[in-house]
Amino acid sequence: MGLFTFLFLGTEYFYVDLLSCIVSQDATVIAQNYALGASSIGFLLYPLLNRLIKNRFKNSSLLLTGLVSIIGIVLLGTEYTFIIGLVLFLFLGIIGSCVYHQSMCMLETDQYLARIVGISYFLGIMLQFISNNLIHTELIQSMLLGISLFILIILLIKNSSFSIQMIKEDKQEKKSNTVGIILIILVALMTCMFSTLDNAVTLVHAGGDMDIGQWPRIFLALSGLVSGFIFDLQNRRYMGITMYCIMVLSTICIAILKFAGPFMLGLMIFYLSAGFFAVFFVTAFMEIARYMKISELWSGMGRAVNNLTAAIIASPVLALLSSDSNLSAIILILVLFVAVSIVSVIYTVWKNDFIKQQTIEVIDEKEKLRKFSELYSFTDRETEVFEQLVNTEDSIQVIAENIYVSKRTLERYVSAIYEKTGVKSRIGLLNLYNK
Repeated sequence: MGLFTFLFLGTEYFYVDLLSCIVSQDATVIAQNYALGASSIGFLLYPLLNRLIKNRFKNSSLLLTGLVSIIGIVLLGTEYTFIIGLVLFLFLGIIGSCVYHQSMCMLETDQYLARIVGISYFLGIMLQFISNNLIHTELIQSMLLGISLFILIILLIKNSSFSIQMIKEDKQEKKSNTVGIILIILVALMTCMFSTLDNAVTLVHAGGDMDIGQWPRIFLALSGLVSGFIFDLQNRRYMGITMYCIMVLSTICIAILKFAGPFMLGLMIFYLSAGFFAVFFVTAFMEIARYMKISELWSGMGRAVNNLTAAIIASPVLALLSSDSNLSAIILILVLFVAVSIVSVIYTVWKNDFIKQQTIEVIDEKEKLRKFSELYSFTDRETEVFEQLVNTEDSIQVIAENIYVSKRTLERYVSAIYEKTGVKSRIGLLNLYNK
């Protein structure tokens, strides 16, 4: 996740730098947000591709996606930079969604989820900070981004065998979808605030008045790191309320920038609050993703919602920042702040209740599995196979890959389970278990 953060933000920074040399400030900001919109499509496209592409072709597909993206990075700076950038960020979105899904699958527990996200965000931002300060030529920048992307693809291929169990109950699925929809609305509203800040800073950067890749970005990295540890307190029970408090800072920041206050003060507040926001939306969606029927869709939904919202509101935000109507800006900010306040409370209540229920159900399910295994004298390996058979819809081949045995070995375990339980099919096994 840290490597992807560096890659995505580094490529975005590189793309904006190149465009700012050939188009106006406003056009640069618009192009940047179009690129973010393209990446959102990639984030949403990955779950479909992951289900359509057969397992034996997934690694080669990942490698092909990486190679096309590397070519796109190399071609940035040509006369087709804008179009190439859109295609590149589409593929980066696909890769990013895969990153968040695999990262979620690799975690056995959510206990330290926020701090893991925070640490990875810190590493990604610091890598970008070092890159921006040490590398000053386009060729070396593109080479570094290409090498980073290649390493990321290798890591994804190496860890592609991880998977998680999906939920089955319709009632549980309905509740999880409700929490997911509320979270989408909350992140979209928050993005409206933070995108306004980001575009204000980007306008200054594109105009050459200040290089936003310098030392103030350390505050962004540190805020992401600190937020991970703060969010994890009490099992993220107060994560939503904490993020709401940070929104107060962002509101102050918009006021400072809008009323021509000290730019550096506004920039510092923006970075401090933006780090919290980035860790928040990634953590929040990864937290609920394992309870969703299509987990690969929800694990990267945070980036998708953030980037898509930023792309949609790009033009109105630019008009707002360029206008002289301070009253209109204040009214809009206050409306957004009130909306965020309401949805934040709703999300916190629903999410805490939902996670608490899931925790209880997981404990009950483990106890049920233990008693069933003792009743039929399953070995530890047979219990592992049995759990895969009744809790997933994976094929025998996929289950064999998940637990690192051959298909023939797995079939022997399955036959032993059928013999001990007296059933002759997977459906019969499921019916027996759910009695």
